[in-house]
Amino acid sequence: MAKEMNNRQAYYNYYIDDKYEAGIVLLGTEVKSIRDGKVSFNDAFCMFEKNELWVRGLYIAEYSHGTVNNHIAVHDRKLLLTKRELKKLQTKMKEKGFTIVPLKVYFNEKNLVKVEIGLGRGKKLHDKRETIKERDTQKEIKRYLK
Repeated sequence: MAKEMNNRQAYYNYYIDDKYEAGIVLLGTEVKSIRDGKVSFNDAFCMFEKNELWVRGLYIAEYSHGTVNNHIAVHDRKLLLTKRELKKLQTKMKEKGFTIVPLKVYFNEKNLVKVEIGLGRGKKLHDKRETIKERDTQKEIKRYLK
């Protein structure tokens, strides 16, 4: 079983307020590539289109043993959420400064691919510096405890 793939850059660039677990519509070769751990979150974000939530810019590498019917690496993929969650996210998105970012891709206990998305507010440059300082101090503490 492949481990979960995390979007570390999202936690650096955003304060994550809420997290949601969403299903994702995929092709068969995309599932095989995810199982191999070939996912990249560079420039990935979520947006609403006709009251449906889509993830854009999520890179899932082409399957290495694929045929002519292999999938395209970067294309829009539909996220599956309940109507209540979609309405809640839409109202939050209308507020200034919020964005929806994919945080991780993983398999749940039923072997379904899930995407954890987060509702985030952008950090300023000084906040990012604070994050770096905190991370460095945590590393120092762990180093001394060893």
